[in-house]
Order: sequence, then C-alpha cells, then structure tokens
Amino acid sequence: MIEVLCSEGDFDRIKLVFDEFKSEGFLMNASAANSLIRSFGSGGMVEELLWIWRKMKDNGVEPSLYTYNFLMNGLVNSMFLESAEKVFEVMENGKVKPDVVTFNTMIKGYCKSGLLFGGGLRFCVKLYNEMQDKGLDIPSHAYSLVIGGLCKEGKSMEGYAVFREYGHRGMIQNEGFEPDEVTYGVIVNSLCKSGRLEEALQWFEYCKRNNVAMNVVLYSSLIDGLGKAGRLEEAEKLFEEMVEKQCPRDSYCYNVLIDALAKNGKVDEALVVFKKMEDEGCDQTVYTFTILINGLFKEHRNEEALKLWDLMIDKGITPTAASCRALATGLCLSGKVARACKILDELAPMGIVLETAFEDMMNVLCKAGRIAEACKLADGVIDRGREIPGRVRTIMINSLRKAGNADLAMKLMHSKIGIGYHRMRSVKKRVKFRTLVES
Repeated sequence: MIEVLCSEGDFDRIKLVFDEFKSEGFLMNASAANSLIRSFGSGGMVEELLWIWRKMKDNGVEPSLYTYNFLMNGLVNSMFLESAEKVFEVMENGKVKPDVVTFNTMIKGYCKSGLLFGGGLRFCVKLYNEMQDKGLDIPSHAYSLVIGGLCKEGKSMEGYAVFREYGHRGMIQNEGFEPDEVTYGVIVNSLCKSGRLEEALQWFEYCKRNNVAMNVVLYSSLIDGLGKAGRLEEAEKLFEEMVEKQCPRDSYCYNVLIDALAKNGKVDEALVVFKKMEDEGCDQTVYTFTILINGLFKEHRNEEALKLWDLMIDKGITPTAASCRALATGLCLSGKVARACKILDELAPMGIVLETAFEDMMNVLCKAGRIAEACKLADGVIDRGREIPGRVRTIMINSLRKAGNADLAMKLMHSKIGIGYHRMRSVKKRVKFRTLVES
C-alpha cells in the first residue's frame, strides 16, 4: 500500500497509513524493510526511513547490500550527505561491502550538491581511487566532478592526470567514455589559470574540430586568460564569436571581458561592453560594478565612479567588501576621506557593516605616505564609536609597519596615543592619533 501511495506522491495518506501500522506494532522482516526503505527514500521521507532503519535493529533484521543501497539513495536524494557518508564508512568497515551502485549513489550526491571543496572533494577523490583499485566502472560524471574539484582547488596537474586517465580508459575499453564539454571546460579553465594559455587554446581548437558542444565555460575561460595576457583583440574576437556559435553570454563572460579592458587602461571600451550587457538583458553583478569603479578611480574619474556606485545601490545590488574597498580606497587616494566615511556610514542602516572598510582605508593612506589623513581617519572612527580604541591602534601600527614607516609604528606602540588619556585641567581626554604627526 505504501509503495503504491509513494508512486502516486500522496505523502499525507502515506503518513496516515504508516502511523496506523506503527500503532499496530507490526513485525519487521527483511523484505518489508527493503520495500519501505526504498519507498520512503524515493519519496524523500527521511524521518520515516530512519525509523524503519532503527526498527530493523530492534527486531534483529540484518541489512543486506540492497538495504544499504536503498538507505543511501534515500539519504542522498534528500541531501543528507553527511549521513550517507557515515553509512558508506559503516559498509566499508563491516560485513556488507559497497558495490558499484553504492559508489555511484555517493557520486550522484556530490554532483547534485555541487560540494567540490574540503571534505566533499577529499571524499569524492577517495571514492574515485577506490573504484579504480577495485576495477569498478567509473561513470563519466564522476570524472567531471573529480577533475573540476581538483582544478578549482588549484590542483590542476592532478586534475589533468585524471583527465588523461579518462581519455585512456575511453580508448582502450571502448565503453562510451567520452569527455564531455564540462570536462573540457574545467581543463581549459585550469590551464588558463595556470598561465598555460597556448595549451588551453589547443584544447579549445580540438573541441571545435571534434564537434564538442561549445559552452560558456570554454569561452569565458579563454577570454579571461587572453585578457590577463594583454591579448585583448583575441579576447574580443572570441566574445563576438559566441554570438555566431549561438552560445549565450552570461554575467561571468561579460565580467571577464570588462575586467580585461579595464585593467589594460581601456575603461571607455569596458563601459561600452557594460552598456551592451544591460541592452542584452544580462544581469550586471556587484563584481561588474566593482571592476568599473576600480578602473574609473585609477583614471581619476571620481565622479563617474560615484555615479556607478549610486546606480549599483539604486538597482538593489548589495555591496561586498571588495566593492566597498574599491570605493573607499579610491576616494581616500583622491583626498576625499570624509566623503568615503559618509558613504560607509550610510550603509549601516541598510544592514551593511563592513568591519574591514576603515582598515583598508588606513592601509592605503599609510602606504601613500598620507599619515596625517590616516590619523584623522583613526580618530574619527573612534569618535563615531565604530571600533574600540585598542583595535584601531593595532590597525594603525600594522598599517605603518606595512608601509615601511617603522619609526612611527614604534612611536605609536610605546605611547599612550589612541588608548591613553591626559588631563586638561579637570577634564580627562583621550590622546588623539593626530598627535603622532604633530609632536
């Protein structure tokens, strides 16, 4: 009955039937357990699934390989990956060993979750190695997942080795193992980020010759790599080629071209691409605005940079630490420290309080040798109650030290400035940072 109701998706009635079964105290056997775990797992009813699992233990019913696989499939379908990992480890250390279905179930879970980093990646690579050692068939999505995860963690050579193994298995076994556009995409991306641009271009041409579906990752990776290498004409040519190949251009693709143009001193051309982005209905992201704000400030086009900032806020795009840093440091270097502070203060009612913003401003002012302005900023931060004096003093010492101004850093460290007090008649006043440069 439960199996039929699960196939119909009638979960409310399933719970009623199941509650009635539980109240009757029905006996559990292996057949019933497998059926119920399979049904509840496919329906995403994890609470009921785990109740059955506990009931099996209470009734002394030994789980079979099928029971474990049904249980893991249910946990993975409901994105209980940590629980699925624990079940997998129990299987490895117990009498019932995982089979190819068990491995593929776990890999499916990582594919669905997009969990490619940290413990998720380590566990996924462990699965891949075990499947190799046991001679089990490794599905194509497992290769793509492992290659992508390794490349994104900066382990491009390990990812490339897996890629070569992937191609080798496809040639000698003739079992349909063909690298897809996802696999080629992560390899091209990794080669570009490693500075191996010519190899990336060779793989890109290989994909074209062999009718591999050309996706946005392939194009964006190369546009980014060419842009960082200063090969702007080639980058722009690929960007236009995407239209010819009917490959939709997304925000990331636009952003890498805008970034390349802005960093190569072509801010006006970057603004043209920015306008085209809007005309084509592609979402402008906080990263898009950050790139352009940075570029405009570097060319001392301060008012244009501020207009872009206002446009970003008007569009409801939430500033990030990077965008606030671009604005604050740009204004500071333009001699507009008070204006930077005012804008940052205005963000507080919006729920945006960036702890590092003032620290970034102090660092950039000290680096530029504008110690008096840095001291004035430090005093203002404390006066507004934004930071405790001790922390501001530590930031100032570090900023001076990083800027190579060790003498002032030592003077500040051994003085009462910032956190000490002195008396003026009967009034006790904090020793201001500005005395650092006045005395």
